[in-house]
Amino acid sequence: MANKLSIISFSGDFDKLTAVFTLATGAAAVGYEVNLFFTFWGLDAIKRKKGRSFTGGTALTKLFGFFMGGLKVAPVSRLNFWGASPRIFRRLMRKNNVATLEELVEAAKALGINFYACEMAMHILGLTKDDFIPEVKDVLGVASFLQLSDGGQTLFI
Repeated sequence: MANKLSIISFSGDFDKLTAVFTLATGAAAVGYEVNLFFTFWGLDAIKRKKGRSFTGGTALTKLFGFFMGGLKVAPVSRLNFWGASPRIFRRLMRKNNVATLEELVEAAKALGINFYACEMAMHILGLTKDDFIPEVKDVLGVASFLQLSDGGQTLFI
């Protein structure tokens, strides 16, 4: 098996995105090729706008875009406490000299990790490549991502 790790990021939750970027940056730091495929709520991690915004083409998709939020407002999957938990986690991470989610995303960019957006999810949510950070290498369908991932390990988070 090649030194390749591909991660499908389905969740937009703070803790799950932290796991995605911790695994990705750790693997890249030891020489792995890393491919991240963001789909549905996972797309929040790579949105250009970090907070709540009305992205999408129709009224319904704009509403979804607002509720999805973005990296800055990603909730914790359990015990979110009306949005307070991510702030608490960020404070604890800084206090314990652990990279925050935002720092992990920046490290992933610096390490040359490959970012891909899911074509189908983008179509459903009314998003375009312009809605995402410039580091998104390409928009892919499932078949293309599977071909890209071939020969390595694939995780679903």
